Amino acid sequence: MKTRQQILDGFKARFGTAASVYRAPGRVNLIGEHTDYNDGFVLPAAIEFYCWAAAAPRGDGKLVIYSENFNETVEASLDSLSPLAKKYWANYPLGVAWALRRAGKPINGANIYIAGEVPLGAGLSSSAAVEVSVALALLQQSGNAENRAELAQLCQKAENEFVGARVGIMDQFISCFGRASHALLLDCRSLEHEFVKLPADVQLVICNTMVRHELASGKYNERRAECEEGVRILRSALPEVRALRDVTLSELEDHRQNITPKVFARCRHVITENGRVKRAVEALHKGDTAALGPLLEDSHRSLRDDYEVSCRELDLMVEIAGAQCGLIGARMTGGGFGGCTINLVETAAVSDFRRNVAAAYSSKTGLTPDIYVSPASEGAQRIVVEENQAAR
Repeated sequence: MKTRQQILDGFKARFGTAASVYRAPGRVNLIGEHTDYNDGFVLPAAIEFYCWAAAAPRGDGKLVIYSENFNETVEASLDSLSPLAKKYWANYPLGVAWALRRAGKPINGANIYIAGEVPLGAGLSSSAAVEVSVALALLQQSGNAENRAELAQLCQKAENEFVGARVGIMDQFISCFGRASHALLLDCRSLEHEFVKLPADVQLVICNTMVRHELASGKYNERRAECEEGVRILRSALPEVRALRDVTLSELEDHRQNITPKVFARCRHVITENGRVKRAVEALHKGDTAALGPLLEDSHRSLRDDYEVSCRELDLMVEIAGAQCGLIGARMTGGGFGGCTINLVETAAVSDFRRNVAAAYSSKTGLTPDIYVSPASEGAQRIVVEENQAAR
């Protein structure tokens, strides 16, 4: 993990001045996949992998943004912000500035130094961490009051409309609102949320398959369009339906004949996944850890078969995890087509779990997986002193 001083040193070497330092976390989603853009329910946790942003004001109305990860600098005028090349890293921070200005936030020019720890392409929301850290920096550098829910929505708008990825609100929201030792139950329609305490004797173990299939971004938008098609058809008979969260499984079955098998399967995943989120929260409130395993297994099965966003490597990683002692439950997490699995593992079994899973996966694929153990962490914040100093 980087330190505030490392970020400050990097900024000064690049821009020659002092700066303020901010950071925002990535996330892992425990359950509730592809439900957020359907106005549904999700249960993510922030993780101790961050995007750091150091910033200092400029007086010429320009943004000069340096990425440590890409070793590149981009310069743009606040008065003429537009996307650069497709899938270009700078579109995320530039899009945030664009969204803030579109919302009437009077932001100033700035020098910004970005350093990301969230693994890229792993489905752990590196993009939202960039967006939220830069947005927080721009707002505070310009003397704006922050509203965390609004901040999350504006970062989502940047990714939807400036970057062109039709993501839901989950990633930006948990990056803003994360709390140590807790997951967050979020109603993605109302943005009502509650913190859910995680068991002290269970660890979040994230297994990175080290693959990311190129079709992921296009297929993501395609799945969203299929859900919207299902809503359009169902609304003709059920006019009160605004999104799939308003549809019961029996109502979907009643109108099966009007929906193509593929769209029906997409809708079934979202509807049943919302139910699994609610049951997972009930289990956590009751301390019934054992009940989580079948819910995670059913979630993965639904993502694999109904939503078709898994892949061979994700399925293999879940299968290997299922054979390990101390596993409570495992499933793919994130958008799919590669990336990571989330595994709930008894604390005493974590070391053996990591070793055994890595060996078995490498033996079967020739790939060496990255396996992370992360507690649930705090959300975005300005870092004034080092954490070890603050704890003294």
